[in-house]
Amino acid sequence: MHAEPAVIANATLTVDLDALAANYRSLAECCAPASLAAVVKADGYGLGAAPVSAALATAGCRHFFVAQLSEAVALAPSLPGDAALYVLNGLHAGSEPACAAIGAIPVLNSLDQIDRWSAEAASHGRRLPAVLQVDSGMGRLGLPPGEVAILLAEPERLAGVDLTLVMSHLACADHPDAPSNAAQLAAFTALADLFPGIPRSLDNSAGILLPRQHFDMARAGIALYGGAPLIGVPGSTRAVVRLEAPIVQVREIAAGAGVGYGLTSVADHPRTIATIAVGYADGWPRSLGNAGSAFVAGTRVPIVGRVSMDSITLDVTGLARTAIVPGAPVELLGPHQGIDDVAADAGTIAYELLTRLGHRYARTYVGAHGVGVHGRQTGA
Repeated sequence: MHAEPAVIANATLTVDLDALAANYRSLAECCAPASLAAVVKADGYGLGAAPVSAALATAGCRHFFVAQLSEAVALAPSLPGDAALYVLNGLHAGSEPACAAIGAIPVLNSLDQIDRWSAEAASHGRRLPAVLQVDSGMGRLGLPPGEVAILLAEPERLAGVDLTLVMSHLACADHPDAPSNAAQLAAFTALADLFPGIPRSLDNSAGILLPRQHFDMARAGIALYGGAPLIGVPGSTRAVVRLEAPIVQVREIAAGAGVGYGLTSVADHPRTIATIAVGYADGWPRSLGNAGSAFVAGTRVPIVGRVSMDSITLDVTGLARTAIVPGAPVELLGPHQGIDDVAADAGTIAYELLTRLGHRYARTYVGAHGVGVHGRQTGA
């Protein structure tokens, strides 16, 4: 007889799929009449691309973006037959047949990628869909204006390619007043005008909140998962994740005693220390040592000492003994501190925190969109 995953795991990560679906509907309303696509790269921002996408599809989403073709191959069987699956980073040489085989739509970022996708279409004797990304000023992926000019001068490069979208990406949308936002908007509009009749997409989660029209499609990422897309502005979407770990051990230490590797926290008075089995191997940032916190019975307790690979020590001095017995729950993410709060303490961003969450947690999917994966533990 096998033990339940939630019993044998070091902690439980709960994903609220109803909150995720509600966030999708709220953002879709915000960017209307543009359609809303969901960015589910990095395994659904660390929360499980398949269950996340299933909930989003039930909420009405039909456009899904991943970053790598390997992600598309894994996700494609889980999507509805009428869903479109896009590969943001385009295709490495030689991967075109695999992309065509699953019906994924590559985002073509260079003349070389365009040439190879055109050749793939010719080998099939039919047109293949693709997205064209232009670089409107971020300097990352996409055709710069000079390459766009070459493409227009040599239209045969697009032979067999059915452009379904022209897109770009904002570099500073999380700072609404950044001058680059208007500059990129102008640059993208000018480049997209060179492809009349092709739908357009520019805005990410933060871009959706900018007070203007959002072309034909917006692409939501962090806001779907409960993160705040604008710097310094609390998020308006519902929290999606909760992380809870049981206390493993409680001990008393005397004044002058140190805690953890390097003994970086030294007690100036007798303290009660609780240890939980979550560490940087589980994606909990090492930078939270002597800086972050958790909550026990609704009370904030500081992390003392370094975050270890597999454990964290908490100062629970003064809490009721009934609240700090072995097995008692400790909130790492939840109603008292969300992903943006923890990320701020760690000196990082919610994106990184989410996508680093490890696979030793028991993952529980709750809500009407739970698609039968309650209590499933991922990983070995």
